[in-house]
Amino acid sequence: MDGLSDDGTRAISIIGFIGSVFSPWYRWSGRRKPHNHCCINVATYGPGARWTMTDRGQQALRLSEDSFQVGPSSFNWDGDRLVIDLNEISTPHGQRIAGTVTIHPEHVSSIEVPLKEDGSHIWRPFAPSSRIAVDIARPGWKWSGHGYFDANFGTAALEADFSYWTWARLPHRGGTTSFYDASRRDGSDLEVALHFGADGSVSEIEAPPKTRLARSLWAVRRETRADAGYAPRQVKHMLDAPFYSRSAIRTKLHGEEVVGVHEALDLNRFRSPLLMPMLAVRVPRRAGWNFADS
Repeated sequence: MDGLSDDGTRAISIIGFIGSVFSPWYRWSGRRKPHNHCCINVATYGPGARWTMTDRGQQALRLSEDSFQVGPSSFNWDGDRLVIDLNEISTPHGQRIAGTVTIHPEHVSSIEVPLKEDGSHIWRPFAPSSRIAVDIARPGWKWSGHGYFDANFGTAALEADFSYWTWARLPHRGGTTSFYDASRRDGSDLEVALHFGADGSVSEIEAPPKTRLARSLWAVRRETRADAGYAPRQVKHMLDAPFYSRSAIRTKLHGEEVVGVHEALDLNRFRSPLLMPMLAVRVPRRAGWNFADS
């Protein structure tokens, strides 16, 4: 899930993993036991921004119909809202990131989008239009804004099947529009453009042309969709890695200027073994866990 504050100054993203896709420990393990490499990744953006991504062993994982818990943090459905309880330690600052983030979906969709024809990768946009309430015990980290909640499922490594992708979710007057563009290893391309209406409807739309964004700080190639002749731009820096970029962008769709979250992922870079030691610094491994002590 992710969220942007109403005033545009702060943002957050939280990702729960079973088989932590970007964990060097998971790759080094041969990806044989995804449940032994799980985590809840938290990244805050804006004043006092922090990052947490602790790779945990299978004894730290608890699952039920309405909850997903990894060590001290959890996702829980409570009626018509998703409540995320956080208690993590940031890297490299070593500061506690604790509090609650609540997603209030306007609607929950039932759509599933195959990212490959064989169904080996699935995108599930649960709640593209939501309100988010953030209450983290750090100065300035109590705010509300526009939120988003989705999931991705796969039976193969991302870098095995894709070389590059971009994704964006763009709220506007009539709901939210999402674009998913990817280059597959087999030479084919994925182009998905969906409109999620304020009334809960979901429809395929004709995507505006692809347009370049300026490269990220690590020179990751970035592109998005925009009305012909419009030059989209980054309006908020979020996350930059050698293979990945997340930011808030401003673009134009069907005559309306919109601001939303954008990501670009270079999987040719990510598959390099040279990146794994770098990631290990940002992704500590904590195999042991005792729920009785939490």
